[in-house]
Amino acid sequence: MTASFIPPQRILMGPGPSDVPQRVLDAMARPTIGHLDPTFVEVMEQIKAMLRMAFQTQNALTFPVSAPGSAGMEMCFVNLVEPGDKVIVCRNGVFGGRMLENVKRSGGVPVIVDDAWGTPVDPQKVRDAFKANPDAKVLASSTPRPRPARSRTRRRWRRSHRNTAR
Repeated sequence: MTASFIPPQRILMGPGPSDVPQRVLDAMARPTIGHLDPTFVEVMEQIKAMLRMAFQTQNALTFPVSAPGSAGMEMCFVNLVEPGDKVIVCRNGVFGGRMLENVKRSGGVPVIVDDAWGTPVDPQKVRDAFKANPDAKVLASSTPRPRPARSRTRRRWRRSHRNTAR
C-alpha cells in the first residue's frame, strides 16, 4: 500500500523555487481544461493582453512561458541569434555560463566579457567589447542579486544612521 506524498511546509529563502501562496495551490487543485478549449483560449488572450500592457508593447507574439528563467533565456537566444552572429556575453556567474552555452548552441560567435563571479559587470568592459566588435548583434548580461547578508548589513546601516542625518 502506498501513501500519498505530503511534503513538509518550508519557507524557501533562495532565488528559486519560491513559496506558492495557498490561493494559488487551491486554484491548481481545480479541474483543468485543455489548451484547445474555448475557455482556455479566452483566458490566454486576456493574459497576453495584460502582458502587452505590463511590458508596454503592441507585439501580438507576446505570450507567457511556463518554465524557469533559463528556458526563457534559451527562447530569446534561439530566436535572436543566427549562425555567425556576434554576441557579447557577460560572464560573472552561473547564468553567464548558461548564456555562453546558448550562444554557442545557436551558432553564434561569443565575445566574452569576464568579471568575478557575483560582482556586477564592469560597464567599461562592455563598452570596450562593443568598440572592438561593432558588428555584435546582441548583448547578453545578467545582474547578480545582492547577497542577503550584504542587504541586511545595508538595512542595518541605514536604520542606525537614519536619525543621525538630521
